[in-house]
Amino acid sequence: MSPDPFPLGPHPHPLGAPLVRREGREKVTGTARYAAEHTPPGCAYGWPVPATVARGRITAVDTAEALALPGVCAVLTHENAPRLAAIDDPTLSVLQEDRVPHRGWYVALAVADSLEAARAAAEVVRVTYETGEHDVGLSADHPRLYEPETANGGYPGTRERGDFEGAFAAAPVTVDATYTVPPLHNHPMEPHASTARWTDGHLTVHDSSQGSTRVCEDLAALFKLDKDEVTVVSEHVGGGFGSKGTPRPQAVLAAMAARHIGRPVKVSLPRREMPAVVGHRAPTVQRVRLGARDDGVITALSHEIATHTSTVKEFVEQAAVPARIMYTSPNSRTVHRVVPLDVPSPSWMRAPGEAPGMYALESAVDELAVLLDIDPVELRMRNEPDTEPDSDRPFSSRHLVDCLREGAERFGWLPRDPRPAVRRQGDLLLGTGVAAATYPVLIVASDAEAHADADGSYRIRVNATDIGTGARTVLVQIAAAALNVPEDRIRIEIGSSDLPPAFLAGGSAGTGSWGWVVHKACTQLVARLREHHGPLPAEGLTVAADTREETAEQSPYSRHSFGATFAEVQVDTATGEIRVRRMLGVYAAGRILNSRTARSQFIGGMTMGLGMALMEGSGLDPAFGDFAECDLASYHVPACADVPLIEAYWLDEEDPHLNPMGSKGIGEIGIVGTAAAIGNAVRHATGVRLRDLPLTPDKVLRHL
Repeated sequence: MSPDPFPLGPHPHPLGAPLVRREGREKVTGTARYAAEHTPPGCAYGWPVPATVARGRITAVDTAEALALPGVCAVLTHENAPRLAAIDDPTLSVLQEDRVPHRGWYVALAVADSLEAARAAAEVVRVTYETGEHDVGLSADHPRLYEPETANGGYPGTRERGDFEGAFAAAPVTVDATYTVPPLHNHPMEPHASTARWTDGHLTVHDSSQGSTRVCEDLAALFKLDKDEVTVVSEHVGGGFGSKGTPRPQAVLAAMAARHIGRPVKVSLPRREMPAVVGHRAPTVQRVRLGARDDGVITALSHEIATHTSTVKEFVEQAAVPARIMYTSPNSRTVHRVVPLDVPSPSWMRAPGEAPGMYALESAVDELAVLLDIDPVELRMRNEPDTEPDSDRPFSSRHLVDCLREGAERFGWLPRDPRPAVRRQGDLLLGTGVAAATYPVLIVASDAEAHADADGSYRIRVNATDIGTGARTVLVQIAAAALNVPEDRIRIEIGSSDLPPAFLAGGSAGTGSWGWVVHKACTQLVARLREHHGPLPAEGLTVAADTREETAEQSPYSRHSFGATFAEVQVDTATGEIRVRRMLGVYAAGRILNSRTARSQFIGGMTMGLGMALMEGSGLDPAFGDFAECDLASYHVPACADVPLIEAYWLDEEDPHLNPMGSKGIGEIGIVGTAAAIGNAVRHATGVRLRDLPLTPDKVLRHL
């Protein structure tokens, strides 16, 4: 008798094991194909034409010279482009009207037989404008600031508890400081690209996206199609950091051009144009006020932010939200204010809200520790709340204090001389700093299929997206655990809108959302297999599942990841250069599903936080209305030499109130506390409190 192809007995549990990425060999050998590497027969190329004015209207477009060039197929403008239906995201309504809401807005698309010809044609498209006065300058007292009803994520724009003004006035120790974070850009390694083709009325798009389900839905709505008439494939994605979380103009432009010329069209955005059309982290001006007793317990907390949005759509960076859950604060005010300016539309960037908001809050907490002469780790422990301050809901799990303690021990925090500017090595001043981190647990309904083949293998189908996080590998581990089979017997299909729909890879919600439905489908498949008698039919057995019912229920718990980041820096008194010598993070993020990919995510986030602290940032040119730092030559990001030693650890946290795996998201919490920890270390090294990111040498030298 042949062995049972579906032995459901015990197998080594794969959850937590450091399995190597399933697609690793494909990536290092170059066989993993990205959006711009799909070239159907007869494929043409599109090159966009950005507006050169900050605000105005198009009065004329001269395409004659462009169309006369060899190989040019068409030039799309608002006068001849296919008409699109209106949808909720107006940033996708490209080439539909003569209005120019900001510099860099696309006003034409040149299409040609080759990329070189398309670029040459785009350069000779002549656009004439009627310009108007523009405003791109954010300030805390801008006359058009208003308080929005909600901030990004649906959070209330303003929350008040108790009597902040009275408690602040009565507090014996107070901090009142303003911190600024400039516009930041995602700059994924793979630029935004799409390859589109129409076949018998069916639209297929290979798109660099964090979620092809959403791209499919929006393209279907724009082109007035049913969703089953659109296929969007995002099999491999070279980073996104939020900028690919929703559809971007290149997918629409490629589909429009392909329909217009009757051939496949590929559009890959030039990097210098990306900051204007794929979103950015909006700048913030943040005023934090803390009032405390002499023992350090906070009695009054206010976090007020000013930020910008575009005139195209409202996006409010929710930077004041973390202050609602972090510390004891019986009297609290958290307020968002926003002003619509003639700027590109801001959008999500890794840990939106939490990254800039916790920079300001954790810097202010450090300032309070200095005033009180209390160790910064101890001060945070003294303000640990029993329940979420904003809602009084219990935490599903909260081990911030444990992260602080373990991090302090591993880092060698004590003994620490709190006096500033006393540790010196020649021209170098040395200092250490700490900051806390938090990020919410987000879980969204998704669908999946689990299939058992007659040969004893399994297949999982779910429209997850792997943006470099190792999603394929971790989802197979979850399936293997639920099925009680070795992971090498499982195949997985992800990255296509033709698969069961799932949430995008963003908000640290991917693995928790996809993993839950994969676990459910596999659990139901096991039950079906136990009930089945005899050999399976040749077509196998399939179970479909979704988590709409489970995720529709409002959790009674406040669910968050927490962490603590420690940093040691050196400051060169001759040049003003700041270098991070070492960083260490400890995180409480539920059950870690793959130790290899998790460590990579934590370290990647911390590295991005280092860039935020020391080098990243761009300015809006007041005269021209565009970002001055728009490429990787001028917008600096950390290189290997900037990151000498980063360590990431985590607690074995059990939380039964999350999902069947007990996991929390980990893709973003690593960036959250890092900038503040570095800034606090710079203050300890120099005695100078710098409140404006990034901490570049010119800002340091004036104080040394």
